[in-house]
Amino acid sequence: MTNNFLTTIRSLKLIEGCKAAQFYAFSSVGAASTSGSGDAGGSTSGGRPPPPPPQKSFSLRSASLYNQLAASSISGAFAAEPHLPCGLPVAEALEPALDACLRPVDHVSALAASFRRVSAATTGGDDDLCDVYLEQHALFHSIGDARLLRRALRAARVHADDPHRRVVLAAWLRYERREDELEPTPPPLAPCTATTPLLECPLAAVFAGVSSSVYPVCPCRRPPSPPDTPPPHRLRRNTSDAAYGVGEEEETETNDLWFIIGEEEVACERSCIAALSKPLNTLLYGGFAEAQRDRIDFTRDGITPRGMRAIAAYSRHGQVDDFPPDTIPELLAFSNKFCCEGLKAACDDKLGAMVRGVDDALSLIDLGLEEAAHLLVAACLQAFLRELPKSLTNPDIARLLCSPEGRECLDIAGNASFALYYFLSSVAMEQDMRSNTTVMLLERLYECAELPWQKQLTLHQLGCVMLERGEFEDAQGWFEDAIAEGHVYSLAGVARAKYKRGHKYSAYKLMNSVVGEYDEPAGWMYQERSLYCVGKEKMPDLQTATELDPTLTYPYKYRAVALLEEDNVESAIAEISKVLGFKMVTHCLELRAWFYLALEEYESAVQDVRAILTLDPTYMMFHGKMHGEQLIELLRGQMQQWDMADCWMQLYDRWSAVDDIGSLAVVQQMLTREPGNSSLRFRQSLLLLRLNCQKAAMRSLRFARNCSLHEHERLVYEGWILYDSGHRDEALAKAEQSIRLQRSFEAFFLKAYALGDSSLDKESALSVVQLLEHANSCASDNLRKGQAYNNMGSIYVDCDMLDEAAECYGIALNIKHTRAHQGLARVHYLKNRKAVAFEEMTELVKIATNSASAYEKRSEYGDGDNAKTDLNTATLLDPTRTYPYRYRAAVLMDENKEEEAIGELSQAIAFKPDLQLIHLRAAFFDSMGDNASTLRDCEAALCLDPAHGDTLELYSKASMKAEPQS
Repeated sequence: MTNNFLTTIRSLKLIEGCKAAQFYAFSSVGAASTSGSGDAGGSTSGGRPPPPPPQKSFSLRSASLYNQLAASSISGAFAAEPHLPCGLPVAEALEPALDACLRPVDHVSALAASFRRVSAATTGGDDDLCDVYLEQHALFHSIGDARLLRRALRAARVHADDPHRRVVLAAWLRYERREDELEPTPPPLAPCTATTPLLECPLAAVFAGVSSSVYPVCPCRRPPSPPDTPPPHRLRRNTSDAAYGVGEEEETETNDLWFIIGEEEVACERSCIAALSKPLNTLLYGGFAEAQRDRIDFTRDGITPRGMRAIAAYSRHGQVDDFPPDTIPELLAFSNKFCCEGLKAACDDKLGAMVRGVDDALSLIDLGLEEAAHLLVAACLQAFLRELPKSLTNPDIARLLCSPEGRECLDIAGNASFALYYFLSSVAMEQDMRSNTTVMLLERLYECAELPWQKQLTLHQLGCVMLERGEFEDAQGWFEDAIAEGHVYSLAGVARAKYKRGHKYSAYKLMNSVVGEYDEPAGWMYQERSLYCVGKEKMPDLQTATELDPTLTYPYKYRAVALLEEDNVESAIAEISKVLGFKMVTHCLELRAWFYLALEEYESAVQDVRAILTLDPTYMMFHGKMHGEQLIELLRGQMQQWDMADCWMQLYDRWSAVDDIGSLAVVQQMLTREPGNSSLRFRQSLLLLRLNCQKAAMRSLRFARNCSLHEHERLVYEGWILYDSGHRDEALAKAEQSIRLQRSFEAFFLKAYALGDSSLDKESALSVVQLLEHANSCASDNLRKGQAYNNMGSIYVDCDMLDEAAECYGIALNIKHTRAHQGLARVHYLKNRKAVAFEEMTELVKIATNSASAYEKRSEYGDGDNAKTDLNTATLLDPTRTYPYRYRAAVLMDENKEEEAIGELSQAIAFKPDLQLIHLRAAFFDSMGDNASTLRDCEAALCLDPAHGDTLELYSKASMKAEPQS
């Protein structure tokens, strides 16, 4: 770039549009933010990778494009002014978002402590296992692994020992899985289907407990139980009871007690009525006058004659199933007045079963709260929770859930808990951090908080919300309260609040003291201190933050925009591309798109915009004023237009070039032309899974199923949804059903993938190869056929049939399935041709130039320095890949450099508490004789995976060593 660029910007009077006061942080709030990197190697078991208002501005030099932007009035956002509607991003206006979750300074120690609490509670400690797993869920948020979060929720649900918490946690699990829904969407309280997880069953949540060891059959799928037969001594004939199910063939019984209600008398049996409760027994057999009477006046006791007849029938038969629905509330009120626990439980159960949706819940919730009907209120609450977030917009529901009075009423009915408001506040924060609803729910959450971690979480989240709302003094107060409860990360919140209040130096001093207090400060500490640095002091802090935690996006963004301000756009693009190489984040893609626009590289800019729209179709760019599709339309005249045939050629080229983001953009462009193309939606899901964007991938897969025109296609897509949701057998059944309707590539491929997803003997493995051959005999394109041949090669390698594997990989390469280089390299290596294997992987590296996976895999075939160089390159391209750290640490241990080996692992563990890394460090500590550190790391690893065999063995050995000392 030349100085003409800046001259052009100044001539357009953009400076006024770029004042810092007009800019906010680039934030991912409301955007799809997923991490991961494109994998240069094919999956060994199948064609899919394993299921693993911000303000922004840009400058355009094109006068014609400027006129289009200035002339367009998008929701009144852009006016025809003598300067562009959006200016360049300003580095000093960027600001990282605070994490609204528990964030320990030492993840490993926190995970180890959590494991010990679970162990203590399991062996009969005082802690509630459900609460312990909820704490684990809160702890896992800072790690960012969706599988860990779901596992903790499932464990909490399993150990919830009351209907209320079962209802809350089942609804939460269902809410987290809402993207899996197919059309038409079933009612929220509909009976379970064959694939609904038992832990999400609405009926099981309210009416049946779930054992932590043996899961019973889902109540929705149990055969109906035979009707209870009344005890022989209860069989009486009484015509007044016929309406309540007493058969005509029953014997006649002599009534010895009549209740007078108005002008009617209701016949009863004294012993049966007395058996309903202790107060009634005292009334009828104690020292009261009624004990001597056979007629008792109940006119003023709030019961109708019909209600009293129902009570008489219940006293004889013990059932309320046949009573009219409008009679049950009378019986419930009577049971409360006279302490009839059995009758109350029966009425509560009956009313709870009557709740089939939000309307029923709204009509019955007041009764449940007034009569403290625990089960009824839980059933109503479940209806509200299953309709989140929509139900929070209903004023009656919001009043109950958000107000202090509503919480008190729920508490009296046994249906207020930390779990409830933890779930509700999480949903509210996801929808709108600034809303009054979010604040009120967090206030209710704090009222329910009892344990230290609960108070830390709630106070910190209140601080984050107040900071978002611009209420900086209140935010500082909440953060300080969280610090007092022991949450160190809230110090960043205090510093930020002080900075917003104009006390920049005070904020700097605070964060400087935090950095100096810890021997091993975390990356976020340096990132936060950098906000308050002046001049050249900022960049060293940002560099240190990246070294300590390369997953932090703010340092990359700041450096990129600073380079842009220095008129070095190419370097700015290179800097922001570093983070996009391993972390697909919408706001980073948007920033890179701006840079491409500044260079007038419109096709590259549009590619990033299309990737954004794939990750989050609702994403709004440029101060939240322009949708990506609108920008693409404005840029249409600046780019070459492709028809569908051109798009297929472009997709083929990008797929062969291992360009996953480019492929994603082409598919998105094709879908704008054919939005109902289920095959394209399916391909989109494959690419998203390869990029580790699992939530967006599931959304695309669901769209593929819903817009499919053919039953056999729908079955395949349903099968993939089931497979990705953990239902392998059901997925296999869908594939077989699809094949019976019509043989197709995708049906055979799904069946092969599902069968191959387990340890197979040679005969079974070869049957999977046969399925893939059937797939390739069906109509498909080379993109998919290449994957099938690649998978066949992988299976042949597992079966030690190397020549057959090489043939399959060769066919795949001939149709430009580039990832087959990796499989062929494996074949060469197994044939003792290590140098040839290295050269084969070099071919892949040349094509996939920025693929950390390719360099990592090539390192296996390199010697000495070559392997080390490849692993270092892999770490630079994707610092989240753990193999390079483990390899380098193992080499250091072999060289007796124990401290350096521990340091290599600790460097990665600090920002990625990975199971394999922590386990390896525990083994190193064990070899060094550091038993305390071994135990700590084993406990942390077992918190991440309680069934990890190697860690369990090492932990047992370390525990035995520790016993004599204790």
